[in-house]
Amino acid sequence: MKEVFHKIMALFMATIVVFSTMSFTINMHYCGDDLVDIGIFKQAKTCGMEMNESTPLSDSTFSKKGCCTDKHITVQGQDELNLSFDNLTLQQQQFVATFAYTYVNLFEGYTENKTAFSEYPPPIIVKSIYKLDETYLI
Repeated sequence: MKEVFHKIMALFMATIVVFSTMSFTINMHYCGDDLVDIGIFKQAKTCGMEMNESTPLSDSTFSKKGCCTDKHITVQGQDELNLSFDNLTLQQQQFVATFAYTYVNLFEGYTENKTAFSEYPPPIIVKSIYKLDETYLI
């Protein structure tokens, strides 16, 4: 049970590291006030009602605004991971080395059961001692 718990915790911590260092973008397409599509890692699909870009006429200074809007949210992951021991101080290197050593040896199982009385045989039972010490109330 303990090994299963440690494997689950190791998997959970690895996913936290992966998701904290990963960057991604969420694209949203709105038509008016209604959300039409959301795209994660890709461009959101449009509703097909975008304004056609035409060349403005020289006498017209006003342009129509379309009803569709696109919103982009970018989530930046962290880039400051220490991947080598070169940047660590001597005390930090000693801590990591001792922690790794104790963690590996923590789950080392015993191969044999040692008992203090394994070299001494049990005494030979001549009579049933519990029968000699019994008292009966009559």
